[in-house]
Amino acid sequence: MSSMDKTMKFNSPEDPENREIESILMNVYDALQEKGYNPINQIVGYLLSGDPAYIPRHREARNLIRNVERDELIEELVKSYLNKQKEGKE
Repeated sequence: MSSMDKTMKFNSPEDPENREIESILMNVYDALQEKGYNPINQIVGYLLSGDPAYIPRHREARNLIRNVERDELIEELVKSYLNKQKEGKE
């Protein structure tokens, strides 16, 4: 069996920086809205490409988002989404 057929396990320790990541995402979102951009499209563009040009310098948004690794941002977004989905089913 090749390594491509095996399921990899990704362990991420609980990190107290989660609130900081949430705050950064909200600040970036607000900055994008203020500049007239579609915040979701711009953040997705940044996450997929890694190109900081998707995020404006307005309100230091570009510097803020670059302080967090993209995989950490994606992890926080997935975690938040799934938690909200679970809450809705309870």
